[in-house]
Amino acid sequence: MALIQIGTVELQLNRKAIKNLHISVLPPEGRVRVSAPESMTDTAIRMAVVSRIPWIKKQQSDFLNQPRQSKREMVSGECHYLWGKRYRLNVIEHNGSHQVKVGGGKIHLYIKQNTPFEKKALLLSGYYRFALKEHIKKQLVYWQKEIDVPLKSWGVKKMKTKWGSCNTEAKRIWLNLELVKKPPECLEYILVHELVHLLERKHNEQFKAYMDKYLPNWRERRDLLSSIPLAHNDWSY
Repeated sequence: MALIQIGTVELQLNRKAIKNLHISVLPPEGRVRVSAPESMTDTAIRMAVVSRIPWIKKQQSDFLNQPRQSKREMVSGECHYLWGKRYRLNVIEHNGSHQVKVGGGKIHLYIKQNTPFEKKALLLSGYYRFALKEHIKKQLVYWQKEIDVPLKSWGVKKMKTKWGSCNTEAKRIWLNLELVKKPPECLEYILVHELVHLLERKHNEQFKAYMDKYLPNWRERRDLLSSIPLAHNDWSY
């Protein structure tokens, strides 16, 4: 990707075999990415970006002012999120197997003595992944039948810029592991959003009509997801 400076805005330009120009402002710092048709001139690209500067600045300001969790150290007393609720981490050293238990407002991390940070993080990550997949399975039982789409496969993975993605040709969706830290209604919103893409690929009026039909309060859920503290950008599960 080429870097271009337009006024005070730096952007990454990626030319693709597409018909229309797309501008994205990406969390957590508000990095600007522009995908442009291969035939589009630099002048036309600059004019298009300039016309969207107020919107870009607004998105960057929103990211800048959004609260963030402090850097994680995987020690007792620090705060971690699960399904939108704050839990205190309780690290317990013992001689048994590593395991995670949740209760009493705490996430109990049972580990062997001198377990390094990375292994503690992987242990909690594994618990998060299992918990998220269990919720997805339960919600898919209802939503696949309700929306009636031919979903062939789904998975969970870390994603830096998206909460979910859909491959309409392969009939496969991916959901961001970070959703396990958000309220369950946020997960349901993203799940329905990606399933609806199997009916309508683009974010057009038809797509919004489907969302209104299946999940009438989807806009409120989207806003809730955007308002919750971001994970610290130096460390993630």
